[in-house]
Amino acid sequence: MLKILIIDDEKDALEALEWKINKCIKEETSITTCSSPIIGVDLVREIEPDIVFLDIQMPEMDGFSFIDKFVDRDFKVIFTTAYDEYGIKAVKVKAFDYLLKPIDIDELNLAIKKVQNEEKQIKIPATISPKINISADGKVYLLPKETVLFLKSDKNYTTIHLISGKKIIATKTLKEIQKKFPCPEFVRVHNSYVVNLNHAIEYNKGVNELTMQDGTVVSVSRSKKTELLKKLHLDK
Repeated sequence: MLKILIIDDEKDALEALEWKINKCIKEETSITTCSSPIIGVDLVREIEPDIVFLDIQMPEMDGFSFIDKFVDRDFKVIFTTAYDEYGIKAVKVKAFDYLLKPIDIDELNLAIKKVQNEEKQIKIPATISPKINISADGKVYLLPKETVLFLKSDKNYTTIHLISGKKIIATKTLKEIQKKFPCPEFVRVHNSYVVNLNHAIEYNKGVNELTMQDGTVVSVSRSKKTELLKKLHLDK
């Protein structure tokens, strides 16, 4: 079910857009309307919408100030405004679309279909899990990323530690090997270590150390601490 939140300080605009959305979407949809962007901030956190149709010029808070409240937003923003001069700024804040009032129903329909198509693509599971290729010992190892615990630097060499206990020594620097792991769970926590956070079991704030699934204790440098805490969703 598609969840939609409409925020506009003008009642007529709210009602008109809700009516047009209902004309465009045939499947089950939840539409919530709100005339206050301040209340809208709480509504986003409560209903977790897929799309927020957002007016720009509002007395309590403008549309750009509203989306600044959500650093890691996971909803699509479609601006709805009578003014065309905000288009470039909308692009900079990564708005999904920008519709001028009075909103043309065909343009609205196209915007909604783009959201739906993107959602469908996200939900399609990958049939093959991509593997990381590592050249070492005259072989090419094809490693599922979930089997890698951490990477350890030793000058111009890098040791790949696997959950099986196996170690693969590659004749490349840690920086070069890290490029093969462009995944959010692989984080550089020290000049000598890149760890797979999915296999971290403990973080000791007192000594700034991370314990891995195999018992290895990895030091976290002060310069990398903030990024690590953010990844672990921990406070400083």
